[in-house]
Amino acid sequence: MKDAVESTPEPRLSRVPEVGSAPIGSAAEMRLAEIWESAPGWRGWLSTVDHKEIGLRYLVTAFIFLLMGGIEALIMRLQLARPEQTLLTPEQYNQLFTMHGVTMIFLYSLPVLSGFSNYLWPLMLGSRDMAFPRLNALSYWLFLFAGIFLYASFPLGEGPNAGWFNYVPFTGLEFNTGPNIDVYALGMVLLGISTTVGAINFIVTLFRMRAPGMSIDKVPILVWGTLTASVANVFAVPSASLAFFLLWLDRNASTHFFDAINGGKPMLWQHLFWMFGHPWVYAVVLPAMGIVSDALPTFCRRPLVGYSAVALSTMATMLLGFGVWIHHMFATGLPTLALSFFGATSMVISIPSAVAVFAWIATIWLGRPVFSTPFLFFAGFVLLFVVGGLSGVMTAAVPFDFQLNETYFVVAHLHYVLLGINVFPVVGGIYYWFPKFFGRMMNETWGKWSFWVMFIGFNLGFFPMHLAGLLGMPRRIYTYAPNMGWNTVNLITSIGSFIFASGILIFLVNLVISLRRGALAAQNPWDASTLEWAIPSPPPPYNFAVIPLIASRHPLWEDRLDEGERRSSLLEGYLLMQGRETLGTTPLDAKPDVILKMPDDSYTPFFLGLASTLAFAGLLLDWRQFTLLMTLAAGLALTVWMWPRTSLAQRVPRREPMREKNHD
Repeated sequence: MKDAVESTPEPRLSRVPEVGSAPIGSAAEMRLAEIWESAPGWRGWLSTVDHKEIGLRYLVTAFIFLLMGGIEALIMRLQLARPEQTLLTPEQYNQLFTMHGVTMIFLYSLPVLSGFSNYLWPLMLGSRDMAFPRLNALSYWLFLFAGIFLYASFPLGEGPNAGWFNYVPFTGLEFNTGPNIDVYALGMVLLGISTTVGAINFIVTLFRMRAPGMSIDKVPILVWGTLTASVANVFAVPSASLAFFLLWLDRNASTHFFDAINGGKPMLWQHLFWMFGHPWVYAVVLPAMGIVSDALPTFCRRPLVGYSAVALSTMATMLLGFGVWIHHMFATGLPTLALSFFGATSMVISIPSAVAVFAWIATIWLGRPVFSTPFLFFAGFVLLFVVGGLSGVMTAAVPFDFQLNETYFVVAHLHYVLLGINVFPVVGGIYYWFPKFFGRMMNETWGKWSFWVMFIGFNLGFFPMHLAGLLGMPRRIYTYAPNMGWNTVNLITSIGSFIFASGILIFLVNLVISLRRGALAAQNPWDASTLEWAIPSPPPPYNFAVIPLIASRHPLWEDRLDEGERRSSLLEGYLLMQGRETLGTTPLDAKPDVILKMPDDSYTPFFLGLASTLAFAGLLLDWRQFTLLMTLAAGLALTVWMWPRTSLAQRVPRREPMREKNHD
């Protein structure tokens, strides 16, 4: 994608940027605000490319999906609280647990982390925006529309109904004749586009948008976590998109990719899906681990122990994550050699995860912990991470996995990994960065209540699932006989689930009240060390009045740590005020390299996302003319997007000390 072109339409554009300062309230800051502010009202809402607005939209939308998935879970727990309940029919239960899985795994877990990264990355890296602002907006609109697309048929009783892993041949046309699976297949392809373009944006942002001096070994761990997840998504998501597209072709174009009767391979689905599915698990875990690695040291009053080891372990975890997908398929009759190799890899992957755990524990042990609400959530996460990791190592043993495959033991492991390891850092991160988002503090008393209710409810709700699995309870059953021995564990699980939901409710009430009545926050209320706390809260539209010059990993703690003679320059730096500009730097050393001309707000991401979604709706409904029309509309929106803002005749082929680019 050629989203940036070198250009010099005026002599001033090839220039060395001026170095100076911009005092708060200065004419320079007012000028920057005029340049970077979005339009008021609905026009700005539809056209903004501000990474902060997009990040908050991701967070809010993902939390709405979390609540929807949570309500679905509570209805299922009412059905399973006692034996032989009749609250739901089998088909209703199938659709409910499928949409619960789809919502929590695809519509909540990764998008909520994308919200944090979208908002925080430019602030942490010392930039004024992401690398491709319009691409950033497009990724959000596609995510929102894909979620609506996946839920559109659910209220009509035609939602996806074969589990979030969607195994063939049950999902083939001969066994599942309704539109249920077509909705899931096309919705996942659409969501895959959103994830892929967002991942590309994160990768380019890291390597080109860091402040001068912020070499690759000085970036926060959250950046490392999101980077590795983004690289993984670029390679993993196409596998799932291909699988869903081939399934849609089997169901609608009479192909036979997965049809065993006509020479297809049902096992191909499992390989394609889990080649995506297991790296995805780490994609929704590693950024959450990054949140803890960056925020936990603030409350321990010391830097993270073993920064380099944690950064390397983050990359090693994702690299090994591509070699363990077959542990989801141990019971499918694979050769012994394959079982041995993938079982061993599934155990080895616990080593880099253990590095991070020991780093967190050492940071707490060697620091002076302040037991505020965010610290409690991060410390609770460490315990849940250990429990989820241990059950994962257990299922990596092939004989053990044979016995517990498709039982509630696996469901318990999945919830500790995807819910405990994701939700607790996310809620802790919201408490931590809420002052940065809105300039107000959340209530500490309510915050601690929400933690303890959530922590007790979570463990009461999901730990007994391990026992249910050991007692032989299979997953995906909608009821059970009273003599199976599962009555007590299911009742406890249901009670725990409602307690956990009560903790979430307390958190949401605290959030809403704090938005209106929370105490005003200081610029750096937690005395944190990272760059986002060097600017006002909430941040101005342009983020940094001057692009700072960075000398260490902890620019706000340099005097306290006294790790070297050089100091970061946060009030004096590069002045870039001739339009929407930011500084591009070299990939590794972050040396000033190029002045980037960032795009203005644009409606094209919204209309491109809308037209693409309507084209998919036309495919679902077999409206061929409508599909063609929406495809043309998407092409028109893309043409407007890519239309050059500078003519070729205006380009000057000579080299300059600092060149400029039209970006995105």
